[in-house]
Amino acid sequence: MEVGKFLRYLDELEEIQRPTEFNYPFFYQSTPLAECAAQDLMQRIEQDDFNAHNFIAENANELSRGKMFGVLVVEDQEGKLAYLSAFSGKVGNSNHIEGFVPPVYDLLSADSFFTEEYAVVSDLIEQVNQLQKHPDYIALRKEYHALMDAKQVKVNFLKQKAKDNKLFRNAQRKEAEQVLTTEEYHHLEQELAQKSIADKLQLKHTQQAFSQQIEEIKAKIEIFEQKLKALQALRAEESKTLQRKIFEHYKFLNANQEQASLLDIFKDSQLDQPPAGAGECCAPKLLHFAYLNHLKPLAIVEFWWGDSPKSEIRKHKNYYPACQSKCKPILGHMLEGLKVQENPLIAIPSLDKEIEILYEEEEFLVINKPSGLLSVPGKVLKDSVQTRMEALYPDSKDHMIVHRLDMMTSGVMLVAKSKRAHKQLQSQFAKRKMQKRYIALLDGILKWQEGDIDLPLRVDLEDRPRQIVCFEHGKPAFTHYEIIERKKGKTKVYFYPKTGRTHQLRVHAAHASGLNIPIVGDDLYGTPDTRLHLHAERIELYHPITNERVVFTAPCEF
Repeated sequence: MEVGKFLRYLDELEEIQRPTEFNYPFFYQSTPLAECAAQDLMQRIEQDDFNAHNFIAENANELSRGKMFGVLVVEDQEGKLAYLSAFSGKVGNSNHIEGFVPPVYDLLSADSFFTEEYAVVSDLIEQVNQLQKHPDYIALRKEYHALMDAKQVKVNFLKQKAKDNKLFRNAQRKEAEQVLTTEEYHHLEQELAQKSIADKLQLKHTQQAFSQQIEEIKAKIEIFEQKLKALQALRAEESKTLQRKIFEHYKFLNANQEQASLLDIFKDSQLDQPPAGAGECCAPKLLHFAYLNHLKPLAIVEFWWGDSPKSEIRKHKNYYPACQSKCKPILGHMLEGLKVQENPLIAIPSLDKEIEILYEEEEFLVINKPSGLLSVPGKVLKDSVQTRMEALYPDSKDHMIVHRLDMMTSGVMLVAKSKRAHKQLQSQFAKRKMQKRYIALLDGILKWQEGDIDLPLRVDLEDRPRQIVCFEHGKPAFTHYEIIERKKGKTKVYFYPKTGRTHQLRVHAAHASGLNIPIVGDDLYGTPDTRLHLHAERIELYHPITNERVVFTAPCEF
């Protein structure tokens, strides 16, 4: 493979100071070297048709597919700077685009096992589909359901008829008691009893006749369904075998030139197996190519090009960190032997961030949480509102935190000092008796004065802790907003959340179906800044002891 055709040399790169550490890939921070290369790649993308891949729709009826691109600035064996380019997955149904690094393993290559073995799986899928569409199978199922419906109608009719006959017989008995002799009445009773038995026998025989027909049809259906189950089991087994073989062939190098397959990498992760598409993202492709060709990685960045997906939040030309579920385990291996920056989130100092107590009494207090301080301890960072409050009030440590704010969100928080207050405050949150107001600074001009956002949310299983919009499995999330002011290309708003979903205000602000303008400083859904410009400014609630309606506010610093 000719390495030179994948390297792009720029004079501008040589003018930028070379970093001493590789940038941490899971938290985006401005990296001049990588961004210089990214800007050059963006210009190239604008001039290429990429196999007619449509990144941006020109009208509502046009199908578009945005794509993640990445650049890796490297030092070649002569010490010169250049950059490599990659795209996630495929573009225009192809793994190969001129000037972009190839996949780590090309499933579609001529000598790959994939095409032949996938044909076996495809054939089984087709057999299942054909059997499910077989005219006899469809006809039998229709006949079965028709018989079940007919049985229900007939049985209901006979039951109602028997009920009506019983009422009529009771009326006959009542009338006969007045006019018939004892002997005549006895004969009538026998006659009526026979009619009752006849009704019951008719119902029984009807049910038996239908049941016999239904069982005969079920037996015929079962023949088809046994074949279906056998084919589906075989398809599942063949798919599993093929998937495992794919995972075994995806092998990644690290800076120490050590190789590991996807199965090796994910065996100790929280996932049972590698997720679909693992290894197809930009970062693994770029680093593997660099190691394979003895190029020294210096800086990496990924950016989104094109329209945003329906669920996720991706902005055209915005930079994004590597994903968590697919890339983090892989890059954990690939970055071994490379000097990498410390996780900036861990490096964020919170010890100098003071908690302001806004109000305090015997059983609860109200604080102003600073941006950059966790509400509760994390897996790595332990400094938090909870740990500090427990240190101040050791007798209350089992029942203090009533609700949470995101680490980068500042503002009003309630802290309980007694079990009674904790229970009462939590109950108000659960029953939505509290009213909260946030102030946010949006990174753009919002044209509407006020409105409501209704977008259900759930966690992005492939990229925690990100949240995505999901109308099928998401939890309801409602937000009302009002404009405070528009100034210098930005918009300050009030947010009134009616529900309390994770990242609700951040997603409702940034998503294309929401306000389509991220909050300033949002490192997950927008562009990082010195802080997230989101502040819990006001909370209204019932006093947990006196039950009076009270309001607490925290001044906003932006």
